[in-house]
Amino acid sequence: MAPSITETVTTTAVDQASNGIAKLNLRQDKPTESTKKDQGPSYPYYFPYSDVNEKFPPTELFDHVDPGTRADPKKPNLLGPGTKTNDISPYIGTEITGVQISQLSNAGLDELALFAAQRKLLVFRDQDFKDLNPDRQIEIARYFGPIQKHPTSGNVKGYPEFHVVYRDAEHDKFRDYLGGDRANKTSWHSDISYEKQPPSATFFFILDQPPSGGDTLFASQVEAYNRLSPKFQKRLEGLRAVHSAVAQADHSRNRGGPVRREPIETEEHPVVRKHPVTGEKALYVNQGFTRRIVGYKVEESENLLKFLWDHIAKGSDFQVRANYKPGTVVVWDNRVTVHSATDDYAKAERRHAVRLTPQAEVPIAA
Repeated sequence: MAPSITETVTTTAVDQASNGIAKLNLRQDKPTESTKKDQGPSYPYYFPYSDVNEKFPPTELFDHVDPGTRADPKKPNLLGPGTKTNDISPYIGTEITGVQISQLSNAGLDELALFAAQRKLLVFRDQDFKDLNPDRQIEIARYFGPIQKHPTSGNVKGYPEFHVVYRDAEHDKFRDYLGGDRANKTSWHSDISYEKQPPSATFFFILDQPPSGGDTLFASQVEAYNRLSPKFQKRLEGLRAVHSAVAQADHSRNRGGPVRREPIETEEHPVVRKHPVTGEKALYVNQGFTRRIVGYKVEESENLLKFLWDHIAKGSDFQVRANYKPGTVVVWDNRVTVHSATDDYAKAERRHAVRLTPQAEVPIAA
C-alpha cells in the first residue's frame, strides 16, 4: 500500500478506466460463482494508469493548520450515539462502525483528524467511500491538506491525486522493489517522508482483497520513542536525518516506469518530531526512506539507524495488524506511525486499493 511496494502498471485492456468511463460508474458487475473466467477488478476505473511523459512541478511549501486543532475534544460529531469503537491495542488502532466518513460535517472531519492523531490508526468499517465519485473522495481528503501527487506510482488518468495499489496474477512485480532473495518482504516506512512537508491523516480504501491475507502492519512511533531510556531519548533529540526519494525514482526508471517529479533528498527532518495537536514525541525515521543521520560518520549513522529500525520492527507490543473487509477505509497519521504491507497471499489473488495522501506541516523538532 506504500510507494516502496506499489505496482506501477501500464494500461491494458482495462483501458475503460482511462478512456472516458463515467465518473459515477466506478464498479463493474462481478461474475457469479459459476463463472470461472476472471472479469478483472471490481472497480476498473481505478486500474493504475502510468504515463512516462506525465510530469509534475517541484512541490512548493505552503502554510498548514491541522484540522485537529479546531476539534471538540468530546468528538460529538464523529463519536455520536450510533457510533461504536473498539481499541485494537492500548497504543495504536481503533475500529469504528456506525458512522460514514462521507456524511461528516467540517466539525466531524476536525474530530476525525484529532482522533487519528490520538489513536494513530482508525479502521472504519462498512463505508460508502469507494462508491463516491472521485471528486468527492478528493474533496474529503483535501480537507486535511494538499494531496500529494505521487512521482512514480500508478494513478488514475485525469486524477493524479490517487495513489493506486494493484496486484494480481498478471501484475506481480511487487517482489522486485526490495531486490535480492529476502526471506520476508516486511518494509516499515512512513509514506513519502522525503517530502519537505510529509503527510498527516492518510486515507486508504480497499476495492478488492484476497480471501485471506493482504493485511497491513502498523506501529506506533510514539510508543517506540517512549520505550527508550530517558538518556537515549535525549541523545536522539536534536538529531536530523536525510530522507531520500532517489531509490524510489531509480527503481521506477529501471523498470520503464514514470518519474513525474525529480527525486529530492530532505536533510531537515528531526529524528524525533513533535505532533502539532497532541504534543506527543515520536520517532521519525523509517527503513523505506531514511538514509543517514546528518553530521554522523557513515559507521555511526548506520549503527544508530539499524538499532532504531530493529527496535521498531521487533516492537510487537506496540504494533497492530489492520485487516480489510468490503467497505473498509483506513485512516492513519503518518507523522506518528510506520506501516508495512504483508506479502502473505497467493500470487493469483487480486489486491486493489487506493490511497489519498494529504500533506501537512514541516516536521517540528521535539
